[in-house]
Amino acid sequence: MKKGQKTLFLIATFIMIFLLPLLGSLAKWKGLPPGYGEFPSQKVEADPGFSLLYFSLACIVAVIITLVLVFPRMFGFKKVTLVPQPQNGRTAFPVWFWWSLPVLALSWFLMWARLDLLEPLENYAFVPLWWSFILILDGLVYKRTGGNSIISHKPRLMQLLAVVSCFSWFAFEYLNFFVVENWYYPNEDVFSNFGNVFWFSLSYTTVLPAIVEWYLLLGTFKGFKERYSNGPKFNVSRTLLILYFVIGLFLAFGMGYYPYLLFWVLWVALVPMLSAAMALCGYWTPFSPAKNGDWSKLILIALATLCNGFFWELWNFGSEWFHDSVPTNPNYWKYSVPYLDKIHIFSEMPILGYYGYLFFGVNCWIVWLIAAYVFKFDADFELTGKNR
Repeated sequence: MKKGQKTLFLIATFIMIFLLPLLGSLAKWKGLPPGYGEFPSQKVEADPGFSLLYFSLACIVAVIITLVLVFPRMFGFKKVTLVPQPQNGRTAFPVWFWWSLPVLALSWFLMWARLDLLEPLENYAFVPLWWSFILILDGLVYKRTGGNSIISHKPRLMQLLAVVSCFSWFAFEYLNFFVVENWYYPNEDVFSNFGNVFWFSLSYTTVLPAIVEWYLLLGTFKGFKERYSNGPKFNVSRTLLILYFVIGLFLAFGMGYYPYLLFWVLWVALVPMLSAAMALCGYWTPFSPAKNGDWSKLILIALATLCNGFFWELWNFGSEWFHDSVPTNPNYWKYSVPYLDKIHIFSEMPILGYYGYLFFGVNCWIVWLIAAYVFKFDADFELTGKNR
């Protein structure tokens, strides 16, 4: 394909992600799905109850994923002999790390404490909480790499991450309508309609930056990173890429037509569709290094999102769980997950839902790359320099 054709193909694929669930939903409901277009999303009907069969199957998948992550040598990964790296000179934490600590502490306190005197500020704790956390993560990366981080060396990249993050999470909010609101925001009356759109737009800027910072931080641990760098080689033919692409198309349509049975497709369908489309165009994807047995990038972005998901769920849970008074956190979300809603540990999310974060991280990277390939900017957020 020529460059122009590649761009059109990627754009067409991205459009199909929006169109196919809509078509499936129109066929299912003979119209738009319940709650469609209400922002922020609200719970509109009860999801199917717990299913032991579905739960058991999901547990089997979860166990397999856990075994791969914890015992990779059982699945063909070979031990890598680490070459000792020279230690960087002692590097101090950057100034933004220290500035962010009190902001994080104050925002966390405001979100959870509910003091009458500070009530006007409680509605606005989410954005400073998460941006201060992002800067703290960046400061940790800076220290561990001897002075190398996104803020110190690629500040424009952080701006692009924030912009793409905002638009991409709106895309996920749109897709959420077709699985009949797997998550929803009960505190819709804290702001006006315009206030909700404005505030949630700011909130969505934090998703990609936080995940990328976690990815870079995990990458500073050499032994951890090398753990998945010498595994089975995964070389896919063009025929298989086309097959993956077609499977993604059917899954995207099926998500709208079977919103409960295929609710998990929301986190999975983008992977075969978009990654196959990029590979067919000859572009790099997170799966590309696996051709040579290097799964480290793919697994690190998944684990980075899981780590970040722990804080998403923890801070969200505490902002409402300890209080019976009028809600003050407009970002607070709850889940309406069919079949799997069992076992909650300091979280609105059922424990099996955390495995969805592993796939979500890959989705985020793929969307970021698609944006870069279409709008022609440098998508590389890797850092050069020695790791500790």
